[in-house]
Amino acid sequence: MESIQRIQDFEHLKILADSHRLTILRLLMAGPATLSQLGLVLDEHPARVRHHLKQLESAGLVELVDTRVVRGFVEKYYRAKARAFLLHEVILPHSPNRDIITALGSHDMAFERLAQHLHQRKPGTVELLVLPVGSLEGLIALRQGIAQIAGCHLLDPESGEYNLPYIQHLFPDREVTLITLAHREQGLIVQPGNPHQIRNLEDLTRADLVMVNRNRGSGTRLWLDHQLESLSISRQRLRGYECEVCMHTAVAAAVQRDTADVGLGLLAAARQFELDFIPLFRERFDLVVPKERIDDRSLMPVFDYLVSGEFRRTLDELGGYETSHTGEQINP
Repeated sequence: MESIQRIQDFEHLKILADSHRLTILRLLMAGPATLSQLGLVLDEHPARVRHHLKQLESAGLVELVDTRVVRGFVEKYYRAKARAFLLHEVILPHSPNRDIITALGSHDMAFERLAQHLHQRKPGTVELLVLPVGSLEGLIALRQGIAQIAGCHLLDPESGEYNLPYIQHLFPDREVTLITLAHREQGLIVQPGNPHQIRNLEDLTRADLVMVNRNRGSGTRLWLDHQLESLSISRQRLRGYECEVCMHTAVAAAVQRDTADVGLGLLAAARQFELDFIPLFRERFDLVVPKERIDDRSLMPVFDYLVSGEFRRTLDELGGYETSHTGEQINP
């Protein structure tokens, strides 16, 4: 049996030697997605994505979990069968010379840049894996010990406070520390020149507009749902509300490709795709770390770069980030 398992693992590794398939599997570990959604993120034609997906499915690494009718088309949703534990046991086997840091939570472009920096500057020694699963899922993964860092931007409508009320609810018996990454600007991402003359959330109810939405459990989705409730707007009135993507860049890509007219996301994503932007709110994005791991040697490269001038300049280049509180610690 052990030899059979070694053969299976070897076959898995051969399949994952292709960077596109590895990226697809990582995205599906973050949450279910369709061929079209994967194609948007990867900037690949769905037919090419289907080729890779079928190989992953044949290897038993992904599975079909849902089908939905969206705008008259049947969308098939796939997810990874192994999620986080496969990440460690198959994709990234343990190495005594490499620190592997798993960060789950809401998607953030600046945090992705931080991960890229560590990969380029410290190749083979530090690997920061940032998986966009949504703020709530990230905190749950941290609670379960699957992740070492969770990224979140959850607004508590009653207190107007970000993240702390959720931390106090999910970690009543465990000390954690919040480290502010930055304050971010979010709003409506629209096509260049705003041809549909979109001004606010109320316009999303227009029959001539199709939106693209963020995934359930993400801070952006929770903010939108709260605003819709406050405005007494039924979700059923929003065309495309059920079309979910797990990244701000996927929202922008959908608008750029004209598969959606509008979506809620980061100013940085709008700028990257050369789209227009209607600002709606500014929020605090925190990294949540167990207090006992604040001085962990493996996490030091993350925290050191977070407070560096180079990282602040990176955020300035992205746009929509305010860094006056970057690196500050909050202890609930």
